[in-house]
Amino acid sequence: MTRAVWVKADDTVGDWNDRRARITTALEAGADWVLVDEDDVGRVRELGDINVAAFRTDGDVTLVDDAESEDDPASQADAIIVGKNGEGDATIDLPEDFSGSADLSTLRRDGDFDRGAYVRILGTEYERFAETAAEEADHTIVVGEDWTIIPLENLIARIGEETDLVAGVTSAEEAKTAFETLEIGSDAVLLDSDDPDEIRKTVEVRDEAARESLDLEYAEVLDVERAGSADRVCVDTGSLLEHDEGMLVGSMSRGLVFVHGETAESPYVASRPFRVNAGAVHAYVRTPDGGTKYLSELQSGDEVQVVDLQGNTREAIVGRVKIEQRPMFRIALEAANGDRVETLLQNAETIKVATADGRKAVTDLEAGDEMLLYYEDTARHFGEAVEESIIEK
Repeated sequence: MTRAVWVKADDTVGDWNDRRARITTALEAGADWVLVDEDDVGRVRELGDINVAAFRTDGDVTLVDDAESEDDPASQADAIIVGKNGEGDATIDLPEDFSGSADLSTLRRDGDFDRGAYVRILGTEYERFAETAAEEADHTIVVGEDWTIIPLENLIARIGEETDLVAGVTSAEEAKTAFETLEIGSDAVLLDSDDPDEIRKTVEVRDEAARESLDLEYAEVLDVERAGSADRVCVDTGSLLEHDEGMLVGSMSRGLVFVHGETAESPYVASRPFRVNAGAVHAYVRTPDGGTKYLSELQSGDEVQVVDLQGNTREAIVGRVKIEQRPMFRIALEAANGDRVETLLQNAETIKVATADGRKAVTDLEAGDEMLLYYEDTARHFGEAVEESIIEK
């Protein structure tokens, strides 16, 4: 499930300097959306590239019909949000019969832009109003006055896939709870905080919530033999790798071996803590979406999955791919279920793999050692897992 972070930066947070500070931090931190008043949309566009949601601030909900007018500042927005200075924030009383709601009437109007509803949860009637709005809104923003889990649990349970549920929060800790509530969690959070560290931490919480945790196992090395020369791929990422991080690569998609990043010092070459020497061009590498790519396909700008020894994962952008002919080892392993998997790795002391005895150079690897492996009993077609029989040997 993809999560998102919205940052609130409308006129309730202060003057333009205050709002700009939030927006700038959101851009730098990697937030997904900013929520501003309609008059600030153009200013945000000048600051950087981010999804912009615009509040209608004058209380005249009929203006949404004109949102595609070139003279309308909201025409530059990616989504128009209804509810501020309206029924959603209790400026206008909720009608007893929601069919007479001005906010809901606005949401039902046609248009090429996304629409969202903003609702302060002031009681059970506002929960019901949010549920009704969710039937029409692309995004349903719900903000509790005293942040509690129960209203959010109710809305997560009742609102389906027809809307993105955005929970209002004031801290990264609250964001973590929102993403984990009822195990499903909200689709996004709307952060209301001036603290730059809190904005950055909330983005980190988003990333952690979206990451896989893999079950790795140790597989017995059956054979290590010289295999002549092949076109070898070094994957240089735009991120620094930690000492216990690497990538999952292999000749067979069902069994990918853990290869360390070149973070260790060597008497022969300097460390390159952004690099994984991943093997021959035909091999697979795991990607953040749970798929695979051939090493030969990788290019600058692609994303690869970085994994640590405990199976925790994160994504990294490929900055460069180096392909050169080098002497190789063929390494054969036996997985816990008895299946045999193989891969080719360069014959070089600088390539390290994870074994039960610790980090070891492939040049020191021997039959009987145990190497860290990710085993997945499934076939792959164009990198996607499929339920069919494919023989790899």
